[in-house]
Amino acid sequence: MPNRLAHETSPYLLQHADNPVDWWPWSEEAFEEARRSDRPVLLSVGYSSCHWCHVMAHESFEDEATADFLNAHFVNVKVDREERPDVDAVYMEAVQAATGQGGWPMTVFLTPEAEPFYFGTYFPPAPRHGMPSFRQVLEGVRSAWTDRRDEVAEVAGKIVRDLAGREISYGGTEAPGEQELAQALLGLTREYDPQRGGFGGAPKFPPSMVIEFLLRHHARTGAEGALQMAQDTCERMARGGIYDQLGGGFARYSVDRDWVVPHFEKMLYDNALLCRVYAHLWRATGSDLARRVALETADFMVRELRTEQGGFASALDADSDDGTGRHVEGAYYVWTPGQLREALGDDDAELAARYFGVTEEGTFEEGASVLQLPQRDEVFEAGRIASVRQRLLERRASRPAPGRDDKVVAAWNGLAIAALAETGAYFDRPDLVEAAVGAADLLVRVHFDDQARLTRTSKDGRAGANAAVLEDYGDVAEGFLALASVTGEGVWLDFAGFLLDHVLARFVDEESGALYDTAADAERLIRRPQDPTDNAVPSGWSAAAGALLGYAAHTGSEPHRRAAQRALGVVKALGPRVPRFIGWGLAVAEALLDGPREVAVVGPSLSDEATKTLHRTALLGTAPGAVVAVGAAESDEFPLLADRPLQQGEPAAYVCRNFTCDAPTTDPERLREALSS
Repeated sequence: MPNRLAHETSPYLLQHADNPVDWWPWSEEAFEEARRSDRPVLLSVGYSSCHWCHVMAHESFEDEATADFLNAHFVNVKVDREERPDVDAVYMEAVQAATGQGGWPMTVFLTPEAEPFYFGTYFPPAPRHGMPSFRQVLEGVRSAWTDRRDEVAEVAGKIVRDLAGREISYGGTEAPGEQELAQALLGLTREYDPQRGGFGGAPKFPPSMVIEFLLRHHARTGAEGALQMAQDTCERMARGGIYDQLGGGFARYSVDRDWVVPHFEKMLYDNALLCRVYAHLWRATGSDLARRVALETADFMVRELRTEQGGFASALDADSDDGTGRHVEGAYYVWTPGQLREALGDDDAELAARYFGVTEEGTFEEGASVLQLPQRDEVFEAGRIASVRQRLLERRASRPAPGRDDKVVAAWNGLAIAALAETGAYFDRPDLVEAAVGAADLLVRVHFDDQARLTRTSKDGRAGANAAVLEDYGDVAEGFLALASVTGEGVWLDFAGFLLDHVLARFVDEESGALYDTAADAERLIRRPQDPTDNAVPSGWSAAAGALLGYAAHTGSEPHRRAAQRALGVVKALGPRVPRFIGWGLAVAEALLDGPREVAVVGPSLSDEATKTLHRTALLGTAPGAVVAVGAAESDEFPLLADRPLQQGEPAAYVCRNFTCDAPTTDPERLREALSS
């Protein structure tokens, strides 16, 4: 019989709806039940494409005896971290403070007042590698709750007090200047891996936001070292196993330093951020590889992640059926020499093995290889390689596909909208721009209420129950600003403004200018989460700062610009010390130092060829964070178009920066120079 999760919209929670565990969703009712029955709460947090979440579910939550014990002695609460990043953040901070590490599945035991007192991540069904079994943990917690309640209360109280004392010292309200950004670049240079690209050791994550900073820093200062790190890292990733050499798109991270073996799940946010980065790399260098990867990644998102309603699904699983009924990580993506021969015949299989680096020993498990593009002196015939790739893709399509998490997350769709709008504009792919518009329409129709407050998630066109957090407001506003620049439709600027008004009213600390991850009127947790660091995605703090700055450039709004500048105080504090973990914040700081520049393109109509040429030239400018408005002369579509006449009847571009404007130009080449110096 299904449990209470059967009515949820989260695919992760629905995966547990048939567990024998009597799960509750996160709710006040669950904690009321814990108080009524005098039981502690087991909080289990994960997400649908998490490999070890599936393992623990199969070993423990599907086991009748374990479920009976859980149901008798605990109130069991299941949380999708992608739906409730606030709950995840608060308790992950506690786990990391107590144990020095964290991860998913996250397993936390709480009092009925939601105060944590015992923590862990994955627990095996039997003792293993020094870890207690899950049953031993449950019995220990039950015993402590029954026999040593005062001790539990003391521990829980101390943890909550410690968390409350961990306020961020973020360096005041002064934005970083030349010195701090130069120090950040130096810090990145020290951590850079010159042999393999990227930063640090294994596991290696795609540093998309850091690359955006490096590209902007190069554009503003001409620093060749910054561009070289960005280029080399992008090439190594694109040639590695972390990139899907057949279908496009990136896996979550590489388990090794060489980008060979990925953790195979594909997340929307990684692919949106990387699609945009490769498009920007092409814009800066003209690299054919960057162009190909940007387009293939955009096509992957549209082909495999777009939902029927026009939004973008969260993720594809790492695991899939290997053809024998077993769910195995990477089964969909890896190849043995024998499988190549079955698909291609002997001659083409030998060619494919050389081209993609497939060996008899294999680079993964059981003699299988992850496809790569190793650097070789050999020249391959393009037509034959295209045929090989197409046939392998068709053969792969016959394999059982990884599961898809169809949940639409507002923030990640905002990132996808920005990436697809810009990639479509750069490469003359109106279908990609249309896909961006479709996702934006879905967010407005389903995720907005009548006060332009956002809902965090939806599924099948139905809004979820959870309020959006700061990253949703920041990333969706960023996507809408990009869409406004590309389409010339001022309504997207208006929608961005509605969202950013909420940021100013509900997420900003008036005294300090600091930002909180949850709104002032959101559900009260044991701590109001506040994390300025950029990790897998831009932090809400950085995302909001970038969108506030872009909106201010479009509109001249001083409150929005001032809020962005104050928010960037955290980048001044953290940028020189931990640049790898504040990449988007550093990129926004580059835009602030550059102005950012404001470009208005006016013409007789948007369909006029000369107007389109100037508009495209403006979009291809590398000036950090530049905003672009395009429209007919005397149009009221954008504030930047006001009082911008044609020049002798010809379309013209106006470039302004820090309250100073260049003379208008009708010459695309002069506009290009104005936006690249």
